[in-house]
Amino acid sequence: MSTTTAKSASSAQVSDRGLAGIYARLRDGRKTGYGVFHPGSWPMLIGGMMMIFSAFLPWVYVTLTQEIIGESFVLRGTDGPGIVTLSVGFLAFAGAFLPKRRLAIAHAAIPGVIVAGITALQCWNIIAASMQTQWGSFLPGMGLVLAAGGAVFLLRSAWKMYKEWPAAKPASA
Repeated sequence: MSTTTAKSASSAQVSDRGLAGIYARLRDGRKTGYGVFHPGSWPMLIGGMMMIFSAFLPWVYVTLTQEIIGESFVLRGTDGPGIVTLSVGFLAFAGAFLPKRRLAIAHAAIPGVIVAGITALQCWNIIAASMQTQWGSFLPGMGLVLAAGGAVFLLRSAWKMYKEWPAAKPASA
């Protein structure tokens, strides 16, 4: 191996790291249309932000208290499962900037499955509590709906990346 090829091989490794790597991916992305981003970046950004915002919104309205105190009691996302939703929302948002295929798919699928399970369990709890008391006394809030929508966005983007993003070919020795 000559010294010029050794220098070009080492410079290729250096340009893949840090700010120089981001600049190189942005420059190369103008040719392919992706750069730092990958085919699932925009849905992951949207789904992650939906989960982050949903943690601070009301998840459950309790209308039983309206007759007693004159207003509905509200359970916010940060009072319970919204903390997990907030943390995995940041994980999904960060995954939008990962150029590695398997890592990006994991950053979309894992938060999507976790939040889908949390929202399904929360909906089940709302239905069960409404059946035991007065029907319609527990209602889903905007945070719960937004978290479920974010989970759908992330699961859809994970499936899209799995199907459409070509896997890297193994290097032959």
